[in-house]
Amino acid sequence: MLTVYLVLLFAVPSNTTIAALGSLGRPALLWGLVMLAFWAIARLQNRSDSASTIGQPVRFAFAVLLVIALVSFAAAMMRGQPADQVSPAVTALLRLFSWAGVLLVALDGIRTMGDLTRLVRRIAIAAGLLAALGIVQALTGQAIVDFFSVLPGLSGPGAGVAERAGVVRSAGTAIHPLEYATALNAALPLVIAVAVSNGFRPAPARRHLAWWIPVGLIAVSSLVGVSRSAIIGFAVVAVAMAPMLPRRFRAPLAAGGIALAGIIVVAVPGLLGASLSLFTGAGDDPSTLSRVNGLERTPEFLAASPVLGVGFGTFLPRYYIFDNQWILVLVELGVLGVLAFAGVFAAAIWSALRARRLSGEPDVMLLGYALAVSMGVVAILFAFFDGLSFPISAGVFFLLAGLCGSVLSIGAADASRRSHDRPAHRTLAAPQDPV
Repeated sequence: MLTVYLVLLFAVPSNTTIAALGSLGRPALLWGLVMLAFWAIARLQNRSDSASTIGQPVRFAFAVLLVIALVSFAAAMMRGQPADQVSPAVTALLRLFSWAGVLLVALDGIRTMGDLTRLVRRIAIAAGLLAALGIVQALTGQAIVDFFSVLPGLSGPGAGVAERAGVVRSAGTAIHPLEYATALNAALPLVIAVAVSNGFRPAPARRHLAWWIPVGLIAVSSLVGVSRSAIIGFAVVAVAMAPMLPRRFRAPLAAGGIALAGIIVVAVPGLLGASLSLFTGAGDDPSTLSRVNGLERTPEFLAASPVLGVGFGTFLPRYYIFDNQWILVLVELGVLGVLAFAGVFAAAIWSALRARRLSGEPDVMLLGYALAVSMGVVAILFAFFDGLSFPISAGVFFLLAGLCGSVLSIGAADASRRSHDRPAHRTLAAPQDPV
C-alpha cells in the first residue's frame, strides 16, 4: 500500500486530478484515505502484538495536531465563514485525514527491518527517477508529463518547467520547483543511506555502485534548479550525512562533487551568476521581501484568534501568501497548532535517534540517523514555502514521520531481544557500520 502511494505521489503530476472530483480527486489523496480506512479496520481487529505496546511519540504528536485542527475548524465554522472558504477548509481536513492514513500505515504497518529497507530502496529509486525527469526537463525545456492531460477522466497536469534569470527551472511532476526540491532533498539522506549500505545488503555481498546514481541525479538537480531552497537543502544534507560516509569514500566523493559542480557551471551558461544572485541579491528579491513582510503582518492576522487561529484551511491566498509553512500554521491553528506541528517534527526526530540508541544494529543506526536528518531538512525548507499546500512535499513529510515511528519499533524490538538474551532473528543481515 505504501509503494502504491509512493508511485501515485511521485509519478502522477501534482495538479492531475480525477475531473469529476475536483480538488479532492488527486490519486495520492484518495489512496491516503483508503489507507486510513485500512488502518482503522486493522486496529479494530484488536490483534495484540509486541509492537503495539511500544510508546509512539509520533502517533501522539500527530493526534494532538489533528485534534487542534478539528477544534480550530469547528470554531471557525461557528464564527461563520464566507461561502468560498468552507469548501477549501473541508478539503484541507480531508487532506489531513489522508496524510493520517499515510503516517499510521507506515508507523504501524512496517514491523521488520526487511520491510523498512525494502521501502527505503523504493524511495531511493523514486527520488532518482524524479530527479532524472527534472534534469531532462531542464535540458529540453519541455514538461514531458503533458500526456496526463489527454488521459480520459483526468485534468490539470503539473506545470513541469518555469524560468528564472534566463535559466530553466524544472519541477518534475510537482506543481512548483520548491515542492520538487523539498521532496528530493527530504529523500536524499535515505538515498545516501541506501548507497552507503549497498542497498542494505550483507557486507560480503558484491557492491553495486548503481545505488550512487540517484545521489548524483539529485545533486545535479539541486545545482541546476536555480533555487535557494534546493541549494540550502542539499548543503544541509551533505554536511549532516558526511559522518555516515565510510572514510575511504569521503575524499573521492568530495572531489567528484566539486568536479560535477564545475562541469555543470560550464555546461549551463548563466547558471553560476543566477545562483549566486539568489544570495547576493536576496535583499532586493521580491520573494524574500514578501516573506519578510509576511512576518511583519503575522500579528495582524493572528489577532482575531491567537490560541486556535483563524481556522484550518480557511486562510486563502487572496489574503496573503506567506511562503512559510510555520507562519501559515501559526495563523490557521494559532499558538497551540504551531506547537503541535513542531511537536510532530520533534517526536519524529527523537524517535529516529532513540532507535539508534536502543538497537545498536548498524543498519538501524544508519537509517535512524538518515530519517532524523530528513525530518530536519523538511523542517528547514518549510520555512521557505507553504509545504503542506503542495501534495508531494506534504506527502513525503508524513511518510517520513511514519517511518521514524516504525524504526523506533524495530529498535525497541532489538533491545528487547538483547535483554532476554535471545538470538536475534532479523530479516536482513546488517552491513558493517560505515563510520
